[in-house]
Amino acid sequence: MLDNLKNKKVILASKSPRRQQLLSGLDIEFEIRTKDVEEVYPADMIPVEVPEYLAKLKADEFKGELKDNEIIITSDTIVVLEGDILEKPYDWKEAKEMLRMLSGKTHTVITGVCIRSNNKEVSFSDHTEVTFCELTEEEIEYYVSKYKPFDKAGSYGVQEWIGYIAIDNLEGSYFNVMGLPLNLVYKELKEF
Repeated sequence: MLDNLKNKKVILASKSPRRQQLLSGLDIEFEIRTKDVEEVYPADMIPVEVPEYLAKLKADEFKGELKDNEIIITSDTIVVLEGDILEKPYDWKEAKEMLRMLSGKTHTVITGVCIRSNNKEVSFSDHTEVTFCELTEEEIEYYVSKYKPFDKAGSYGVQEWIGYIAIDNLEGSYFNVMGLPLNLVYKELKEF
């Protein structure tokens, strides 16, 4: 489908199995190439700008390394609740606390994406509103102990048990909540 990519090598710079699964769903051949990047952003940056900033920061790590036929895709996802960013939890206690905070409330999941080659760069973000029903302490304990969501922003994966039982409403892209807004990625790759 993406004839413009026929002579290009697409690289996904992500260790996330969810992002890898999602991108493979677009029937694009790609390879994984990752670097450890310290995800630091200015303290006064407004939350909606953070994911795109971090996606660009990750893409910057590959400057000067890309071959002329290579296109790299980087991304970052955050959860915003009442103006505060909920990042990946440090431990069990923080994971449970985040889920308690999300319980019965609506939050925003924002994924920033950067697509870059040696002569072009496009970056964008997508927003999805997610409403959780009230969670019991037993449900929170069960999810954290069984699924160990320590690699997930906001301490949850929409595609896991908690997503099945807790999400009351979702407005926007489901795949954005998983970590990659596929419809926008496809559209941008088509025009790249």
